[in-house]
Amino acid sequence: MNEELTTVVFADIVGSTSLYETLGNERAAMAVTELLDWMTQHIQQRGGRVVKTLGDGVFSIFPEPAVAVRSMLAIMRDQRERIVWPVQSVNPELRVGLASGEVLDVAGDCYGDAVNTAARLCERAAPGEIWATESVVQAAADTPHTRFVRLGHLKVRGKAEPLLMYQIEWREEEISEQLTEHGGLTDLGALDSMGAVQIQFSWGCAKQLFSTGDVPVHVGRSSEAHMHIDDPRVSRLHAKIDWQDGAFVLTDVSSFGTWVQFDGSDTPIQLRRDSCILHGNGELALSLPFTAADAPRIAFQVTGQNLQFG
Repeated sequence: MNEELTTVVFADIVGSTSLYETLGNERAAMAVTELLDWMTQHIQQRGGRVVKTLGDGVFSIFPEPAVAVRSMLAIMRDQRERIVWPVQSVNPELRVGLASGEVLDVAGDCYGDAVNTAARLCERAAPGEIWATESVVQAAADTPHTRFVRLGHLKVRGKAEPLLMYQIEWREEEISEQLTEHGGLTDLGALDSMGAVQIQFSWGCAKQLFSTGDVPVHVGRSSEAHMHIDDPRVSRLHAKIDWQDGAFVLTDVSSFGTWVQFDGSDTPIQLRRDSCILHGNGELALSLPFTAADAPRIAFQVTGQNLQFG
């Protein structure tokens, strides 16, 4: 057994399940295998070691954080340009998590806190995103053509304390924008259902109504989003709405944040990779705060719900 300081990388193929539904088992398996082999070669050529593949992902380690970051930037940029045979027009996105720390090598497999943290970050990252811990970003801060977006302190499953997280922006054309930290959430207490609960969203001339059985609902610029917001400032997958413990819960998964303002409140809630219960009436502002006159806005109304404040 050997323990050494290293950088752990988890890279997953997003939407592999839908590939099997769309292409059939044989063609989808070929596409996933081809992409995993391509990532493996890419990692090895840039000084990394692939510990193992994980069905639809790759678990690897690098000797230096900066080397790991450069490798993942190249993979993300190259993957956007390539067409994966035999999928042709279907080109799955990737998501990545990185963490540095002491790793225990046992017969070629690796264990340790950094391994667990990198895996959790990969789980939380949205399609096309790279998430990293503070130690990785500090060591790779001089990487050219790269922007590090501070996400704030976020809870990570299995960790007692929130960790300071960063998103590594690899799209060179993305506009740089100064982000502020999350400003806190409102504690709404318990929620009791009065009957059929629904949520209606309105923006421009569009309206959409969802019930508890329709979730999760995805909001974003992608044409595949349930709520397609055709605005270049909105992230491809900007937010999602779930039904949890008797309430609609909005979770921000965007690059630039989501603001929530309830009717009767003068103080918006800013979300940065965090969640907020939606109740009553209000508005969402995407990527820009409400103080920006041209911020993309969505009005919402929740019906059939009774708030019980504790």
